[in-house]
Amino acid sequence: RVRGEVGTFLATSTFKMAFAVRNALRTVAAPRVLRKAIAPVAPVRRLALSTRASAKVDAFTAEEKGAADTTDYRIFFKSGSKMVSPWHEIPLFAGDGLLHFICEIPKETSAKMEVATDEVGTPIKQDIKKGKLRFYPYNINWNYGLLPQTWEDPGHKNAELNGVAGDNDPVDVVEIGSSTLKMGGVYKVKPLGVYAMIDDGELDWKVIAIAADDPKASKVNDVADVEKEFPGELQKIMEWFRDYKIPDGKPANSYGYNNECKDKAFTMHVIKETHEAYVHLKSGQRANDEDLSLI
Repeated sequence: RVRGEVGTFLATSTFKMAFAVRNALRTVAAPRVLRKAIAPVAPVRRLALSTRASAKVDAFTAEEKGAADTTDYRIFFKSGSKMVSPWHEIPLFAGDGLLHFICEIPKETSAKMEVATDEVGTPIKQDIKKGKLRFYPYNINWNYGLLPQTWEDPGHKNAELNGVAGDNDPVDVVEIGSSTLKMGGVYKVKPLGVYAMIDDGELDWKVIAIAADDPKASKVNDVADVEKEFPGELQKIMEWFRDYKIPDGKPANSYGYNNECKDKAFTMHVIKETHEAYVHLKSGQRANDEDLSLI
């Protein structure tokens, strides 16, 4: 009987001890579970991503040769490792109603840089007059350059402008966006309007355009939009190109169509016409009697 009572006592004690240990473990673990449940969740940060694709065309790169600010300085163009002509081998049309624009002169600079249409590879160089590098008398306030694969044929007389003929150059572009573009950069632009400038008796079209990634690009689609979003800018452009030769003692340039900046439809007609003139020149259908480089 004593042995039975002892056995009962031990069993009861073991059960109580196990029960106590289990409760103790629950007491210790519970706060941990509670802490995990109320731990603050880190907020998810959302990155603001721009929906505007870059207007810069990275397929083409610029390579400088010669010392800057000398008559030997040139900017050549490359596609990968291949040297290409910016005038001949960069396409005019960029898709979605955009055009390719080659920046020769960044805004707020004065060096008169231009694609050398008479040199092999047609690199950018600084214009020279009487052996000296040319500069505008003051900074140009917009990015300035050209449309590839266009040509203002000096043999074609414009009947609407009293028979004035082309100036033997690619079509010029005045890019009115907010960014300063890079000399030798290739960009997608939206054409908006055009001035028919007459310089020394030659027709020198000035296409007004805006970089495709400019913050205001979506708001401007024609000349009327330019006046709304950039009030007074067209007048400034017209006056700048009219008067820039006056400080050198030369007469002011003039404009056809009563100084009017023509609308986008007219602009696209000019671009199509000058592109066709270029195609005729490049193909040999039109004789190259101006000593232009076609490579």
